[in-house]
Amino acid sequence: ARAVTMARVGLALLLLLVCVGRISSIEGSHIVNGRESAPHSRPYMASLQFDGGLFCGGALIREDFVLTAAHCELPVTYTVVLGSDSLSGDEPTKQEFRSIQTFPHPNYDGHMNDIMLIKLSGRAALTNAVQLIPLNPARLPTSSKCLTAGWGDVGNNRTLAARLQEVNVTTLSQKTCRRRWRRVPIVPTMVCGVGEADFQGFCSGDSGGPLVCDGSVAGVMSFSGPRCGNRRTPDVYTRVSSFSDWIMRVLNNN
Repeated sequence: ARAVTMARVGLALLLLLVCVGRISSIEGSHIVNGRESAPHSRPYMASLQFDGGLFCGGALIREDFVLTAAHCELPVTYTVVLGSDSLSGDEPTKQEFRSIQTFPHPNYDGHMNDIMLIKLSGRAALTNAVQLIPLNPARLPTSSKCLTAGWGDVGNNRTLAARLQEVNVTTLSQKTCRRRWRRVPIVPTMVCGVGEADFQGFCSGDSGGPLVCDGSVAGVMSFSGPRCGNRRTPDVYTRVSSFSDWIMRVLNNN
């Protein structure tokens, strides 16, 4: 039974990479050319793990709900880890939960509406290391100064990070983003951003992690280009404000 389950998960992870690869041609989980986050300075961060391995990130928006990307969905129960800056080791602040139900957006099509909520097996205890992050209710102005974070490859070369990494992000206008992503439709429910320098940003395996602006989550990492952090193909996030009503319906019904 375990072999069958592992096979199904392996296939799901492969499909996850293939799905993202249609747009980004990227594998792995990366914040490239960023910096190590100060200990527990991003207490809303969640890591989604299966069998001890990271496959996506997320943000805690209610004690029992994590916000992430729809393409992070797996067909089996997995672990959601809170309060830990490291993917390895056993920090005393660490809290672990099972995913008991997922709510991908009903109109997710493998590209657009890439947003999902995960219901946890219990309610997180809020501490200095585990905190909620509010949803950003407004449409972000162009050139907003934001931040994103995640675990994984830090050099676009499969060099894994020992601890949580973060990078500064500046948002772009829809017009600029459409012009740079010529072959991929950029719609108003998406927001684009770039790092302060070239080849600085996230890659697809960091998917589901939050774009944080003014202390609230304004976006969810969705897809990136063939080279991590390349300003010619800006990082693309799902715009949270476009889905506020849907998010609140799911939360209120659960």
